[in-house]
Amino acid sequence: MAPLEIDTPRPILDEFGKPVNFGWARSPVFKYDKDLLGPPYGRITESERYIIFSPTHLLVFEILDHGWLGHISISVVSLKDKKRSTQPFIIPFPLGGFDLPQDSETGSARIQRKKFVIDFSAMEGGSRIIKVDIPRFGHHRSLRGVVVLTPPPEAQSILTCSPWRGEKKAFRYSRRSPWYVAEGVMQFSSTEMVFIKDKAWGIFDWNRGFRPRADTRIWASACGLNEGRQLGFNVGYSTADSGAGTENAFFLDGKMHKLDQVTFHIPPSDWLEPWHFTSNDDRLEMSFKPHQERSDRSTMLLHSLRRRQVCGYFSGKVVLDDGSKLEFHDITGFAERRRTRF
Repeated sequence: MAPLEIDTPRPILDEFGKPVNFGWARSPVFKYDKDLLGPPYGRITESERYIIFSPTHLLVFEILDHGWLGHISISVVSLKDKKRSTQPFIIPFPLGGFDLPQDSETGSARIQRKKFVIDFSAMEGGSRIIKVDIPRFGHHRSLRGVVVLTPPPEAQSILTCSPWRGEKKAFRYSRRSPWYVAEGVMQFSSTEMVFIKDKAWGIFDWNRGFRPRADTRIWASACGLNEGRQLGFNVGYSTADSGAGTENAFFLDGKMHKLDQVTFHIPPSDWLEPWHFTSNDDRLEMSFKPHQERSDRSTMLLHSLRRRQVCGYFSGKVVLDDGSKLEFHDITGFAERRRTRF
């Protein structure tokens, strides 16, 4: 399967619910219709995640409907004193009950329970609003606030639709946008986390699909300013077949520069040691200095989700589409490995 850029609207599924169109795109031209997917409904998976960071804090907000296992998770990481706190909420058998939007451009993902309210809303013009109200976050603390995410003008995203070898119905449709400007305030107990324009950033991770029985995904992303210009990237891979197009891309002022295969050189004994990244087309060479590590795990019966994540600072050089070279230094971001089994 050769890499294929999709630039015109087309459906992912045929009338029988079989995925038929694979490739990558710069805008949401793939059309996803969950109603075409039949049983087993427990294998339909949908998720939305935002990673927001300032010079002092990194926050992760996630809604994940894995069919049989629902996972709501919010993490607060202090980049200064290396403290972190995660509040997971496990909801058995959501089976689409979270009512997440079928496209990444419109709609709202809102989950309300007695113990929390979390709301992701897409606005006109591409902006997004995150609202959170958790009276008891961890050790009887609270987390409340609102953050607005604004895209750069005419921003592009990396969208991929990928199949799995040996799994005729399985596919993953993903969008990743590592270029939002974040503005707002989150109150975490007595700590006020302020997100200021050009000093705070957001990354959007959106996924829909029909999952295989097991998957491992490696992902790294970052965003920030470099010599007055907004820079971001998304690199990663999983057990899905990326032959029709990888998720690897670099972004400068919201414009995407597509990369081919990227290799993660992860230190085998200690993830807090420096990492190294290279690409097969010699367009990317990058180092990663981890700052701290966190992990989480959700289990229910035979279903499990395990994630190991490190955050830190990326530096390196990249060759843009026009052949020019760009060097960057100490861009805040993270890398992670997620394993799911059902």
